Amino acid sequence: MANVVGEGAAVRRTRTERAEDALAALTAEPGAPDLPRRVLELALVFAGAAFAGVYTPGDDPTQLCLAESAGVSRTQYGLRDSYPTAGGSPPARAHHTGRPVWLGPDDLADCPESRRTPWPDFSVAALPLGTDGGGCLLAVTEHPGGFDGDDRACLELVARAVAVPARPADAADSGELPPDAFTLAMDSGRLEVGEHILELFDMDRGEFDGRVETLLGRTVPEDLPALMSVVEADHMSIGDRELEFRVLRPSGPPTWLRLRGRLLPGGEGRPARLAGTVADASALRSGVTDVARVQRLAAALATAGTVRDVGQAVVAALRVPLRADRLALAELENDRLVVTVLDPPRPEAWPELWRAEWRTEWPDAPVRAMPTLAAVLREGRARIWPAGADLEPALAEVGPGGLAVLPLPAGGRMAGACLIGWDSPHHFAPDERALLTASAGLAGQALMRAHAFDAEHELVGMLQRTLLPRRLPRLPGAVAVARYLPTTAGLEVGGDWYDVIPLADNHVALVIGDVQGHNAGAATLMGQMRTAVRAYAAEGHPPDVVVAHANRLLGEMETDLFATCCYVDVDMEEGTAWCVRAGHPPPVLRHPDGSTEIVTAEGGPPLGVVGQADFPMTPLRLRPGTVIALTTDGLVESAEIDLDAGLDRLARALSAADPGHLGLVADALLGGALLDGAHRGDDVALLLMRYDGMAVRPRRESWTVWRVPEAARHARRFSRRTLRGWHVPADALDTALLVVSELVTNALVHTGGPVRLDLTLLDHRLRVAVADASPRTPVQPPDIGWEATGGRGILLVEAVSAAWGTVPAGGGKQVWADIVLGD
Repeated sequence: MANVVGEGAAVRRTRTERAEDALAALTAEPGAPDLPRRVLELALVFAGAAFAGVYTPGDDPTQLCLAESAGVSRTQYGLRDSYPTAGGSPPARAHHTGRPVWLGPDDLADCPESRRTPWPDFSVAALPLGTDGGGCLLAVTEHPGGFDGDDRACLELVARAVAVPARPADAADSGELPPDAFTLAMDSGRLEVGEHILELFDMDRGEFDGRVETLLGRTVPEDLPALMSVVEADHMSIGDRELEFRVLRPSGPPTWLRLRGRLLPGGEGRPARLAGTVADASALRSGVTDVARVQRLAAALATAGTVRDVGQAVVAALRVPLRADRLALAELENDRLVVTVLDPPRPEAWPELWRAEWRTEWPDAPVRAMPTLAAVLREGRARIWPAGADLEPALAEVGPGGLAVLPLPAGGRMAGACLIGWDSPHHFAPDERALLTASAGLAGQALMRAHAFDAEHELVGMLQRTLLPRRLPRLPGAVAVARYLPTTAGLEVGGDWYDVIPLADNHVALVIGDVQGHNAGAATLMGQMRTAVRAYAAEGHPPDVVVAHANRLLGEMETDLFATCCYVDVDMEEGTAWCVRAGHPPPVLRHPDGSTEIVTAEGGPPLGVVGQADFPMTPLRLRPGTVIALTTDGLVESAEIDLDAGLDRLARALSAADPGHLGLVADALLGGALLDGAHRGDDVALLLMRYDGMAVRPRRESWTVWRVPEAARHARRFSRRTLRGWHVPADALDTALLVVSELVTNALVHTGGPVRLDLTLLDHRLRVAVADASPRTPVQPPDIGWEATGGRGILLVEAVSAAWGTVPAGGGKQVWADIVLGD
């Protein structure tokens, strides 16, 4: 092992000693920019934390507020922006006892707020700060066993070193702003700026009137939405924000500037303020530290859903910054390493042994056949070899100028390994080893989560394509239950299906059907038909068109099977419905007085029998308390009883049932009231819905948007007048007008044909929806470069809305956004 780099004195230093050196270097310059964040980043590198945050008392001494953070988003672990100092939360306990708090997954499961944690397998540490102002350091790790002794020692060092800078608002109040600093009063929009910022905007002090709009008017219009999302307090949480934007110049191209700001809460008569700095972005783009790379990797891995996403995040975080020539990521499956990511992906970039059977050299070779890799995985520590190291050819040719092998630990085992190679001789600095070790831990945890996600996604996708819904949705003004019984003739799969499909404007589609046959082909076709009907319904078609489309689709399939179907579209607001039958038994209604009715609905032929067929619609009236029953023929028809007699039996059983307990009614119908325990030669599907009526009906207004130069202004004026008439609070009204502007403008710019604006208010929730003639769904860009000229509108809508989305509507689409109103 003489060739192994890192056996010298620099590497024999303990992790705690290396953390002390790094903290000493950082804190040697107290005025360094972003000092608290950079100190917290060391908790990610040396203590293996996935998140680290500082909570300090704010203007309200009864609250501990998040002042700074690093790592993945706090919401991944259910952490709050603030905690009461008198509560029993980990930050509060550390704050008022002055002693560290260490909690593992079992301890967290007993906490009252455990329901807020979507990912329960993690540990938490809360340490009192060494500063006089009080507060605590809160850290989270996903490592099995939590924070070990070295981790805890490093966290204690970080807690003593971290310090949150004083509020820069004090300097603004005294009129002594640094040249590159600014403060913005969030209530009035009054802005105080340093001289250097005015120079960046090419403005004299005499020209500046103290209004933020004056500076915004000199920015590139496409960058305004991103800027507005930062300078509006309603859309920010306490903490730092950073973005780059462009300002227009009298001549030449726009100049890129970088804004870094912190939203400071108000109190004692002071308004909330946004305080920060503005600098020339071109002078700042080269200073990326190793800890910053770890933070970026942690953030990228937090959103990585698949193994491919994890690989792309690791490549972006390590290969280019380390100037490596190649990187390979492999998962450990039993005793074999399976390559999942190769960068670069070209075969000629990899050793000859790898090229012989491209991407199959490792899967065909057990780990024990590669002693070097086996040793690294067994020891669980990152290993580094310099140029010319004596390694087996399959590894030596990966990095002739230097090779790093990183085991990827996760959940108490090895999830895989990462190989990083250089062609030219590479000198490994001690900081690089820390970077690689921290990155390996993050990548291992993410790889295990992604592998589980991929497997679950594949299984769920198969079930969704071929089987029945696992649960029914909650309905506005109604309750639905469903039951399914397979045939007792020995087959476990069949062609019966049901579905409950929530539609726009509080409509619900009830669907039940039966595919001919009892075999795998019938079950597969059942899954296809259920998916097709759901898709056609979601497109906004009326019931007869939905069934006609499904009929045409089945006729075009290469199958001799046919299907029957009954489709009922219920308007939950009005208590009306339309029924369409395709060779299927009709619905049975149980009215509130206990009387029953077998619906006389003219039907069409079974699906797939006649290519061009009519499917007439029959109107239904539902009073509150009405139960509608849909079933397949296995419940009401057999060799001993015909369909009419079976429907009469179903109607009598429903009349005698208690509709207040719909699940018990369904169980009784299948448990003996109709089947009598007889041998079943057919599947049985039963769908019941009790219509209760909506206690509160939504308020609705619509506006046809004409394609005129001031269309967006007219839409805003209509919306303002309507929402004021509905007594919508002023803050929510402003948010709604912003969403109206973005959605209407997007529809006018990117689509043709008519545009309609719909406003709906129900239970303190306002929905703004814009319908257009284009079926193309607006795409939210995963990443917008600062040179991009579009795509920020949807990001702005997402930022200001509780939720947003799109639904098909009559050949086009409707884009909607929900805004929650205050009490």
